Amino acid sequence: MTDIDGRAVAKEIRADVAAAAAKLRADGTVPTFAVVVPTDDEGTAWYVRSIKKSAEKEGLDCRVVQLDSPGRDEIIAKLQELSADPDVHGIICQTPLPEGVTLAEVGGHISPLKDIDGANATNLGRLGAGLRTWPPATAEAVLELLKREDLTLSGARAVVVGRSTVVGKPAALLLLNESATVTVCHSRTKDLAAVCREADVLVAAVGRAGMIGADFVKPGATVIDVGTNPTDDGGLVGDVDYAAVAEVAGRLTPVPGGVGPVTTALLLRHVIEAAELSETHP
Repeated sequence: MTDIDGRAVAKEIRADVAAAAAKLRADGTVPTFAVVVPTDDEGTAWYVRSIKKSAEKEGLDCRVVQLDSPGRDEIIAKLQELSADPDVHGIICQTPLPEGVTLAEVGGHISPLKDIDGANATNLGRLGAGLRTWPPATAEAVLELLKREDLTLSGARAVVVGRSTVVGKPAALLLLNESATVTVCHSRTKDLAAVCREADVLVAAVGRAGMIGADFVKPGATVIDVGTNPTDDGGLVGDVDYAAVAEVAGRLTPVPGGVGPVTTALLLRHVIEAAELSETHP
């Protein structure tokens, strides 16, 4: 079994980001994005600090916009304000959101041209139509890792476990756009393990620690573990039982060190692309 090294892939992407950011700055444009944080969740705060640190290291400006106990209207107003700000090229609305507020409804108030993490339904629709867009970065990280493994996705059987609009559905659409034959599974899928065993490429994005065991995996299959489940000792584990699946899979992403670093690197790449787009269409 071969580990798929997400950190190495992320390093390559970030090198390209740094070079592009330097060129933009030389041309008078500071690539800038805003992260709207409507929660005081400590896990979210850690993640946002990590994004900001990564961005600044590569020459991007990251503005963290903390909203204290906001309602739906306050979140929407801030997203609209940032969408209208010509100095902000990209916008992320961080989750979790306050009770009763969904990303689907507030994400629609992010300009599609600044929606660097695929929160606006317009961009999800463009993805479904096979048009150029920014997919959710985590879903795109799945495809980025697969492509860098030089796998033949055309005609391959892919199974995605999870149907969220953040990972499962967009990952399935990205795989379809590569001409894979895709099955999307969820909590009501009958005989889930048997369906998963048919996959040449298995994507686990269900949010349950260790749910995917060896009996879910076709021998030699490539397994992408999107899960990030906190442990009692402060660590992270994926949706895949790593030790068990490593005995069966041909390739497998570790947690941490797999999808996560690539997701952050792709967010930064999206900011660069948005800034370049603003130079072309101010």
